[in-house]
Amino acid sequence: MVTLGRGRRRISVFTVVNTLIMLLVAAVMLYPFVYMLAVSLSEDVYVMKGEVTLWPKGWNFRMYELVLGDPKIWTSYRNTILYTVLGTAIAMLVTSMGAYALSRKDMTFHKGFTVLIVFTMFFGGGMIPTFLVVRSLGLVDTIWGMVLPGAVSTWNLILMRTFFSGIPKELEESGRMDGLNDIGIFFRIIVPLSKPVFATISLFYAVGIWNNFLYPLLYLRSQELFPLQVLLRNLVLAGSVSSGQVTQIGGDNLVVEDSLKYATIMVSTLPILILYPFVQKYFVKGSMIGAVKG
Repeated sequence: MVTLGRGRRRISVFTVVNTLIMLLVAAVMLYPFVYMLAVSLSEDVYVMKGEVTLWPKGWNFRMYELVLGDPKIWTSYRNTILYTVLGTAIAMLVTSMGAYALSRKDMTFHKGFTVLIVFTMFFGGGMIPTFLVVRSLGLVDTIWGMVLPGAVSTWNLILMRTFFSGIPKELEESGRMDGLNDIGIFFRIIVPLSKPVFATISLFYAVGIWNNFLYPLLYLRSQELFPLQVLLRNLVLAGSVSSGQVTQIGGDNLVVEDSLKYATIMVSTLPILILYPFVQKYFVKGSMIGAVKG
């Protein structure tokens, strides 16, 4: 009884400490979003005085009206959504098919291709050679320059290959008995059984493309093609080099720079945050299965 009681006590202490640590981590991660939301919804006078903490003061929605009324925001939104959807689709197609090929131990030069792909995790050509390749292919200042250079992530490829290796080979053999070739087996058997890892890797790619601003800076020249992240970067840099806290927009409209920047950040971040709850049930399952199985 004493041992059981001590065991229960240890379990109870672990649960309490673990819960407190998780709450602390959650609070640290949520604080920037809560603060930016509070500042963006507060009256200008309270923001300039630095009196806004975690709760808005004055409840001012004018910043969101300015942000959502700016045509540049909607153009950048359209570009970001286009790059994210198209880039994720291309990346998943290339990554999944490459991972399935590598999971086949009977593939010719299987070990050689695996070594070459793993080699790229440790050694890369660098920014300048990559830019020269992209420019030589005529992808500069085009949509394809945003979605093709990063179409394959070596880590995601290996993760999917490990997941596919855990699927019973008897299923593939049954597909061959029904007359399916390798492409038919992949799309009719492997893909339907791999929803968790597809959802997980798709989320990785989508978040990476949504938050990417290095590729636009390197490969885009036309402002009509700029995504949201470049617009945010320009806005933040414009505010950081300004000498005052107030900026002028559209004639006589004076707005606080911090409020405008935070409102823009919240508007640009909200869509990708909404995506997480819909794939959360697949996220842990897909990443753990792909990481543990040999």
